[in-house]
Amino acid sequence: MTYFTYITLYFFIGIFTGVMSGMFGIGGGAVRIPLLNLAGLPLLSAFGINLFVLPFASIIGALTHRKNVVTKIAAYIIIGGSIGSVVGALSVGLIPTFFLALIFFSTALATVLGIYLDRIAPSLYKKIRPNRVVMTGVPFFLNLITGMRGGSGGSLLPSFLKTLKLDIHQAIATSLFVTMFTSFAAMLIYWYRGNIVWLPAIVVLGGSLIGVRIGSNVSVKAKSRRLEIGLSLFVISLAFITVYKALP
Repeated sequence: MTYFTYITLYFFIGIFTGVMSGMFGIGGGAVRIPLLNLAGLPLLSAFGINLFVLPFASIIGALTHRKNVVTKIAAYIIIGGSIGSVVGALSVGLIPTFFLALIFFSTALATVLGIYLDRIAPSLYKKIRPNRVVMTGVPFFLNLITGMRGGSGGSLLPSFLKTLKLDIHQAIATSLFVTMFTSFAAMLIYWYRGNIVWLPAIVVLGGSLIGVRIGSNVSVKAKSRRLEIGLSLFVISLAFITVYKALP
């Protein structure tokens, strides 16, 4: 491919993943990383670029969703999630890829069930009382898992937040707000290592900022049920793709 073709490809990768991020409150790394890798970038560079893009794209998304951000919960998730992201970034490669994929798969299914817990098991849902341990510990675990794969936990946070009795719009908004901080912490590690290739990073960022604005505007106006279904299908698809890619 020509130089111009690569630049165009990176830009459209940014737009597509930005739309997904803004619409569902996910970081987008589970899509952005494999696409960047397929476009010819080394995996560690794809990790670094993803984490470079996330804080800036999340700012745009969080501003669009700002009326729905639940700051009381966000503070605890930022603490646990940031620590998890850093530990995950430092632990890349320590756990076999297939085993890590299985953990991600199981966790993804569990968080999706959480979206519908009030309908599947209403008595259990009523007993859930968000506390500091849960709001800090679970994000640490989610960000640790995704951090080992170059992400920030955003793909799993919205469905987890729904379990904490936030409505889907609040869950998406709070996830985007939190991702600004959790991804920045891990990004600094990849920056220090020299894994960020700057020209593709800037181009992907430009596309992502446009995409996340589009996705966020659609999300704010969308009906809750459609967002829940869309988020569920997206997370489940990512879980199956993750396991498939990890097969020997």
